[in-house]
Parts: sequence; structure tokens; C-alpha cells
Amino acid sequence: MAAAVLRNPNSRRLLSFSSPIYWSSRGFISASNFSVSDLLSGNEEAAVHANANPWWRSMATFTRTKPHVNVGTIGHVDHGKTTLTAAITKNSDLKASSEFCEQVLAEEGKAKAIAFDEIDKAPEEKKRGITIATAHVEYETMKRHYAHVDCPGHADYVKNMITGAAQMDGGILVVSAPDGPMPQTKEHILLARQVGVPSLVCFLNKVDAVDDPELLELVEMELRELLSFYKFPGDEIPIIRGSALSALQGTNEEIGKKAILKLMDAVDEYIPDPVRQLDKPFLMPIEDVFSI
Repeated sequence: MAAAVLRNPNSRRLLSFSSPIYWSSRGFISASNFSVSDLLSGNEEAAVHANANPWWRSMATFTRTKPHVNVGTIGHVDHGKTTLTAAITKNSDLKASSEFCEQVLAEEGKAKAIAFDEIDKAPEEKKRGITIATAHVEYETMKRHYAHVDCPGHADYVKNMITGAAQMDGGILVVSAPDGPMPQTKEHILLARQVGVPSLVCFLNKVDAVDDPELLELVEMELRELLSFYKFPGDEIPIIRGSALSALQGTNEEIGKKAILKLMDAVDEYIPDPVRQLDKPFLMPIEDVFSI
């Protein structure tokens, strides 16, 4: 209707290129045949050729060159799941502009760095300092492309955690070294088993807050026993020690960046490539329905 009004000779022509706007909405303007000078001069015939290609055909086609795996972070509230997610994206290849966002895979060239506050971006999440809804990021290692879901750890939002875990081909269990396994640690391991997460890799976080090496050994032993209790191979699961915050801030490389890269190596090696049932009918999960 707007295009018709602008092209009506009895109305004011607010824009001299109204009809090309109409045609662009129909997909007939592309970069190769669009001339701004012709538009401004009123030469609309020259601006839009009859044999123009639809604009969507000029977009690049995505080609998958690596296996795709869905992973995610699970664990107790405040044990560092979102910080670890941000740290992983830091250590890929793309450089970020903000101080807290030049993250480990971005430095290796395989991810877009995502800031901590871009993952927990809802107002309530910022206000309370916890993850409520699941958040999704993407990154790559040398072997794989990953879609990563960051699950909430708070007991009030366990439904959202289940929604995220149900999409996973493997999980990263985050446990705070000073606290050890906590109630939601146990609950998330149980739920991961129940929704069918086949493999877990563990990240023992905040090791810089523990001075006694023997305490770290005890926490790791307790964690392996807990995993075995819930029918995961506790003795075989890789447990990587590090500090997600150190990796995010670029301090103490041994427990920071190197620990994150070691974690991703463990994820590459221990979590198997998923077998997609491509011969079966298409199945798409629907998380929610909104009224507008």
C-alpha cells in the first residue's frame, strides 16, 4: 500500500525511488544490477533490470566441512558454567572488541568470542547474576564444529536445564574445586543420564582458590565416585583442572588458556561422533508457543 501511495501522481512523492523499494521487497534487486545514481536521477528502468536475480540467491551457501556435535555445560549454580562457556569462545580465532570478550577459541581462530553478559543477557539474569534460560553459542576445534548450550544450575530452573540437556550429544560437567560436588551437581548428573546424554567430560573449576593439592585429589575422587554411582564410567571420564576466569581474563595461562584447550581436546577425543538417523522422517522439537 505504501508503494502504491508513493507512486500515485496525485500524492506527494516523498521518495523518488518508490517502485524499486517495492521491487526490492519482492526480491528483484541485487548488488550487481542496482545503481544508486540511476535511482536518485529517477531512471528507475536502468536501476532495475528485467532479468535481475532474486536477492537471496546472492547469499553464500553454508558448507559443512567438520562433524557437528551438540554439547553443553551442566552443574551446580555459581560453579562457573557461563564463565567457562565464555572462556571457550575466547580461545578460537576472531578478535573481540570489549575487554572481557577477547575469548580461548577466538584466539585460535575457531570461534566468535562471546562476552559473559552476552550469554546471560536477560534483565533478570543480569539482576540476579545467574543463568535462567538456556543460551546457545557456536565454536570450532581442529576436528569438529560445536553447538554449545549453557544450562542454568539453579534448582528453580531445572526444567530449562532438562530442555538444554535433551539436545546434547555430550556434556561438560563443571564442578567448583573449593565446593566439590553439590546438590545440583548430583541432580544434573542424574538428569543427564535420564535424558540420554551419552558422555560427559568434567572441568574442575576455580583450582586457583585451593592451595592444598590433596584437597583437589579428594574432590576429584568424590566426583568419580558420584559419576560411577549414576552409571557413568567414573574411572574413565577425563577431569580437567583449571580456572575459567583466568582463561577469560588472560591470566595464569597454565590453569587458564592451556586448561581450556586441554578440555576441548578431551571433548574431541572422549565424546564420540553422534550417529544421525538421516533415513528417518524429519523431527523438529518445539520448546515453547507464544501468543502475539
